[in-house]
Amino acid sequence: MMKKYDVIVIGTGSGNIILEAALKKGLSCAQIERAKFGGTCLTRGCIPTKVMVTAADRLYEIRDSGELGIEAGAPKVNWEVISQRVWQKIDESKDLHRFYLNEKNLDVYEGEGYFTGDHTLKVRLNAGGESEEITAPKIYIGVGGRTNIPEIEGLDQVPYATSEDYFGPAWPDKPYKDVIVIGGGAIGCEFAHIFRAFGAKVQLVQHNVRLLPKSDEEMSAAILNNLRLDGITVYLNKKTPKVKPKGDGLTLTIRDRADDSLTDIDADLLFICPGIIPNSDSLALKNTNIETNSRGWIPTNEFLETSVEGVYAFGDINGLHQFRHKANYEADILAHNHFLAEDDEDRRWARYDLVPAVTYTHPEVADVGLTEAQAIEAGHQVRVGRWHYYETAKGFALGYNPDSRAKAFAKLIVDAQDGTLLGAHAIGPYASALIQPYLNLMNAGPTPLEAINEVIASPETEQLRSAGLVRDMDPHKLRTVRETMVPHPSLSEVGIWPYYDLEAQEDKA
Repeated sequence: MMKKYDVIVIGTGSGNIILEAALKKGLSCAQIERAKFGGTCLTRGCIPTKVMVTAADRLYEIRDSGELGIEAGAPKVNWEVISQRVWQKIDESKDLHRFYLNEKNLDVYEGEGYFTGDHTLKVRLNAGGESEEITAPKIYIGVGGRTNIPEIEGLDQVPYATSEDYFGPAWPDKPYKDVIVIGGGAIGCEFAHIFRAFGAKVQLVQHNVRLLPKSDEEMSAAILNNLRLDGITVYLNKKTPKVKPKGDGLTLTIRDRADDSLTDIDADLLFICPGIIPNSDSLALKNTNIETNSRGWIPTNEFLETSVEGVYAFGDINGLHQFRHKANYEADILAHNHFLAEDDEDRRWARYDLVPAVTYTHPEVADVGLTEAQAIEAGHQVRVGRWHYYETAKGFALGYNPDSRAKAFAKLIVDAQDGTLLGAHAIGPYASALIQPYLNLMNAGPTPLEAINEVIASPETEQLRSAGLVRDMDPHKLRTVRETMVPHPSLSEVGIWPYYDLEAQEDKA
């Protein structure tokens, strides 16, 4: 027996955007989820971490309020309230679960989906056993990724956690006291900030020669300075070959990548977050013609097609920028093209040159477009403009002065010949909001279809590529705002997302 659907969506994060559009068209749908509903962002990623980051930021604001003439005294952390607020958001997963169980034209499969052929799947059910074989002409893969746990000798003998554990069975009944964070990308820097603000001794070990290696180099240098000012010990350009127990804690040996010198550092716990790996290994892709690259990501083209016609991949799993707003953007393109577009001229396609990135440290770091080094490498003659917080009235009001040790500034990268905006970067309070105007401007204007992974092309895509399509992103039109990414979760969403209300009004009309 094989059950047939119009649409199958694997994953309940951004995939819900596609699912909702398909259900609204009255199509028969299947939804597959092996864990909590809502995806990484809701259950163990950007949303619960930002609840904690905001509390951590407020602690520092109180600490520094004396500079503004406010004598607040030492703040007291109420971990019970913080925990309640974190889990209030995570537990929205339960509401999503109940909602989809009651949806018409939808079968919910709770378990791990895997392919038995190019367009057929089974599900290893969480309740036991397996589902019948299911199929659909359109299958959407949004299974995301998980923490990359490095090979460290002795790791299984010491206490360690990942974000999956932390927002799950390892949620602590009180803040950490002494922790080593392995990984100096966005996740590692954010957790180091959180743990330190809540009173822990924090040591941050980074394999790369700088923190936030995908950010502009000046941003990396500035956040290194700021984290150290907050009392975080940072080790750069280090390997982590082995760890061993020490009492109830551990000793981690770090090796300098430049001179091979060894240093031992102690802590109660390792927090491991050096990046993520794809969950494609759960999909049994060997049973299909769906190709992966050497790291296990599923390559896609500008229409999110995979190497198998009718199978699409989006979000973390395609290996292009692991951000929820990028996943939402891709899912929105799929939903529009497959269930809303009236003709080829109304088709949308993905571009990845304007994906904003925000790291919610103390303070925030935000980037969009090319870094200075990337712009030069791409052959641009560049001009660089900088403006510090202390050079503005609001920046002064926030407590920044020319002699402030903490770095806070914005940086623009411009083509020296024609003045084209190439990149915008900022570090400071609400940096995520500072880059949004540039993101909107850079996204505006005529946008021609440009092929991504040219070898991936259904007959329909080949036809669209040959049609010379150009999408007019008129800066005065709501559509342009609608199709511009906005960092998630940021306050910029408050100004961008009213289009949802406008769309709801149109649906009712």
